[in-house]
Amino acid sequence: MQLRIEESIIHQFYQNDGQVGLRLAPSALTEDDQLHDLLVELTDVYTSKPAKGYASFIKEGEEGEPGPFPEQLTSWYDGQLDFVEFSQQSAKLLLEELQNYNLLEAGFLLVTRYQHISTEYLLVCFLPVKEGVTINPDLAVDRSSQLDITKVQLAARIDLTEWKTAPESERYISFIKGRAGRKVSDFFLDFLGCTERLNSKAHTQQLVDSVQEYAKQSELENEQRQALSKAAYEYCDDQWKQGDTVKIKDLSEQFAEAYPAEKSFESFSKDFAEQNSRELVDDFPADKSTLRKLVKFQGQGGGVSVGFDHTALGERVHYDAATDTLTINGTPPNLRDQLRRYFGIDS
Repeated sequence: MQLRIEESIIHQFYQNDGQVGLRLAPSALTEDDQLHDLLVELTDVYTSKPAKGYASFIKEGEEGEPGPFPEQLTSWYDGQLDFVEFSQQSAKLLLEELQNYNLLEAGFLLVTRYQHISTEYLLVCFLPVKEGVTINPDLAVDRSSQLDITKVQLAARIDLTEWKTAPESERYISFIKGRAGRKVSDFFLDFLGCTERLNSKAHTQQLVDSVQEYAKQSELENEQRQALSKAAYEYCDDQWKQGDTVKIKDLSEQFAEAYPAEKSFESFSKDFAEQNSRELVDDFPADKSTLRKLVKFQGQGGGVSVGFDHTALGERVHYDAATDTLTINGTPPNLRDQLRRYFGIDS
């Protein structure tokens, strides 16, 4: 990834007698290969997180507390605060939130301003730590603390360029959404003083439903329906990998070239949204996990988990709606080996 670090700093949060403490860095980090590699790895991990939310700062008159972070950010960006002071104020604010939520989180707060292509970003990220074992210079075993980059859950990226040029936008802040049942992202949004505006998961599900219904009403053959869904998946997946949004108009044009129809997909999706009392968004960031529904059937419950590609339906997999029975011809090799060993059948 081609990125240029402008300013970066790390502050430490530690546990002490059941309390969380803060150690502030007195100066910004010197840019070197190690810092650059860390940021590249972190941005790669952040980008690859399948579930992200999109937000903007809470405005006056809206429900919720905007908090001091947006004001601090403005003061720094306008030159009234230097970067170190801004980051220290942010760290103190995060400490207050940790104490308010009674959370004992040990780790490091990374605040980085960087440029990628022509866009300027501010990455605010809480880096968790893990205990590990290493070999010291005396060739003895020693314990050490290491950053656990892959386990990052508290992170937000502010598109500073969009924030300044299009303040009315509702998605110049992206953040990692917490796992089901955990409200870690809510806590981090409170710290930043922003609120989620765009539900990418819901909009992606609406797209999936629209594509499937469009293929059905267009009376396409089964193979054509599968090809249409696959084309939609590949387009959306490419947009997701590039960090770009899904544009209904572009997808509609692709469909029109491959499968000309009386009604365009763009027009159909608008009617479909109205019929189902849904909001239609012309472009939106896709949710990776929901996108898979375009090309894969999967589900679990009652101790059973099943998943297979759309192309397998009617070939290796058959479904009888009358009896609600799924028949699979030929099991995956690893599953077959487990079953044969369980029943004592020689391979």
